[in-house]
This record gives sequence, structure tokens and C-alpha cells, in this order.
Amino acid sequence: MRAARDRRVLLAQASAVLGFFLLWEGASRLGLADPRLLPPPTLVLPKVAELLADAGFRRHLWVTVRELLLAGVIAAPLGVGIGLALAESPYLGRAFKPFFHFVAAVPKSVFLPVFILLFGIGFGQKVAFGVFQALFVLVIATAAAVAAVPDELLRLARANGATRWQIWTEIHWNAMLPLILEGLRLGMIFNIAGVIFAEMYVSRAGLGQRFSTWGESFRMPELFAGVLIAAALSIIVNETLRALERRAGAWRTP
Repeated sequence: MRAARDRRVLLAQASAVLGFFLLWEGASRLGLADPRLLPPPTLVLPKVAELLADAGFRRHLWVTVRELLLAGVIAAPLGVGIGLALAESPYLGRAFKPFFHFVAAVPKSVFLPVFILLFGIGFGQKVAFGVFQALFVLVIATAAAVAAVPDELLRLARANGATRWQIWTEIHWNAMLPLILEGLRLGMIFNIAGVIFAEMYVSRAGLGQRFSTWGESFRMPELFAGVLIAAALSIIVNETLRALERRAGAWRTP
């Protein structure tokens, strides 16, 4: 039953993707959209293969991947640690949770000029801005994960003589991990968006720098091909973390 349902879901998803590309192709070929501004997929998809085969483009792609990975490695423990501190300390929670919620609601792009002034336009600035984009999502998700631990499980563990360490490792961590991974998944999406945006704003290398150059020179097939590659990168990251999230939360499934 579950396998059949999964196949239907995959079929529906594949149909939606195919329908999107067919509509895109039709809009461009039938003149509903200017093909100079919206080149058809039959022109864009070969460009994807050309870009991936180009050593220069792969160097730009690798710069972006390195920035994303380093930003994720920094943001994950930092965000989880701050979130745990805010959730476990009533004083810190009351004092600083409103600050994180406030900044999370502000578009982070307005802070990019500050990061350029502080870090310049090199590799470190992109990493710092990626961390900044992901951090607030992770802090809020971790604090929410601590609050979501079922009280009945904690009472049962204490009634059976569990130590504080056992409660944390066997109950708190297992209950929190799916929500923390969900926060990490969303944070990585913000990280990707932030790094590429910073590269588009001012950079000497990276996917965003390529996007900016192609847009300024009106090379639309390359621009759309690059966007598809960036979208594929985001999907890979999202689905990998989603799989880890499902696995960590498997104990909750009847």
C-alpha cells in the first residue's frame, strides 16, 4: 500500500515537472513570451550540459559549493547551541528570544552592505552572510524543538530512575532531532539564497557572479541554465536533509 502510494506521488511530481517544461516551451515557441527574454527549454537544457562540461564554470560552481559547505558547518552547531541555551535558561530566553524573532522577520539583504564593509568582497564575506542567513532559522527551530519534547516521556523517565544524562540522550535528543534537522534544512535553503545573492551583488567568482555577468550581457540561455543548476543544487541539499529528517523521526510513525 505504501509503495503504491509513493509511486503515485512520484508520478504526480514527474508529471508536474514535465507540465512545467511543456508550458515553458509552448509560451516561448508560440510567442506568448519573448523568446529573447524567455528562451525555450530545448535551448536552455543543452546549455546546462555545456556549462557542466566547461572547466571555468565548474570552478565558479566549486567556489559556491565551498562557501555553502563552510557556512553550513559554522551555522549548524552555532545555531543549535544558541537555541539550546535560550530554551534551557528562562532568563536568556526572555532576554534574547525576542531579538532573534525580530531579526528573523527582517529581510537579510538589507544587511549585505554592512557585511561588505566588514569582510570585503572575498570568500569570507559570502560565508559570513550565508551563516547570518541560516543562523536565525536554526536558533528558532532548536528552541521550538526543546519546547516540543513530550512531558509524559520526561515524567515516565524520571519515574523509572533515569539520570539527567539518560533523559537528554534517550528522550530529549531523539525528540528534538527531527525538528532540528527541519530547521537545518530550511536554514540551508536560506544559506544558498544568501550566498548566491551576495555573489550577485559584488564578487569575483561563484554562481551568483556568473548570473550577474550573463544578465548584464543579455545571455539569457546561459542565465536560465545556471538558474536550473542552482535549483538542482538546492533540491539535492533539501532532499538529503529531508531524508535524514524522516529517518530521525521514524520512531514517531505508528
